Amino acid sequence: MPKHKPNKEVVILLHGLGRSSIAMSRLQWHLRRDYEVVNKSYPSQKHSIADLAEIAIKPLVEKYSAAPAIHFVTHSLGGILVRQFCHDHSVPNLGHTVMLGPPNGGSELVDFFRRIKLYHRLNGPAGLELGTDDHSVPRALGAVSFSVGVIAGNKSFSPLYSRLIDGADDGKVSVEKSKVQGMTDHIVMPVTHTFMMQNSAVIAQVRHYLRHGKFSR
Repeated sequence: MPKHKPNKEVVILLHGLGRSSIAMSRLQWHLRRDYEVVNKSYPSQKHSIADLAEIAIKPLVEKYSAAPAIHFVTHSLGGILVRQFCHDHSVPNLGHTVMLGPPNGGSELVDFFRRIKLYHRLNGPAGLELGTDDHSVPRALGAVSFSVGVIAGNKSFSPLYSRLIDGADDGKVSVEKSKVQGMTDHIVMPVTHTFMMQNSAVIAQVRHYLRHGKFSR
């Protein structure tokens, strides 16, 4: 992919497992005035986390290598892809990363549902790597060494799922397991995992972090 030097800083949006770029479209609309925004779908249910990081991120980082800065805004699995990519590669013009509901410590739901074959078919290799056990890819990646702001939700539409998760949660990921060692900032908001990226208050916090490297208090 040829290199491209935009006048604006670039924001790459990465959706979560089983979603598409449509899930991030509202964020794209709100960020487009201040940044060159890239919002593309990737085959989240067909490959491992390591392979998805190469597929979804590497071509864009190469394309925008001459940009003033590359930022990431991610939902769920998307945040783990950024951690994987930055673990394996250097991004000289890396700016800020905002992770929405990231399973940085894995999710107990994966531990529970991995025994069900239908879960394997629906979520693919990456879905099986998001648990909390010794096979957890997010846990194995270790601390981050770049600017990361994490937004965790503490509202759930699924009491059943929440019973499987330790502590406050967003229906998929606990507040505690959204954290990652080395992160710059962390806030908890009354939003669910599924719809947090469409919440106006969350979007306002994303914009603030991209501009200032911290959340608004």
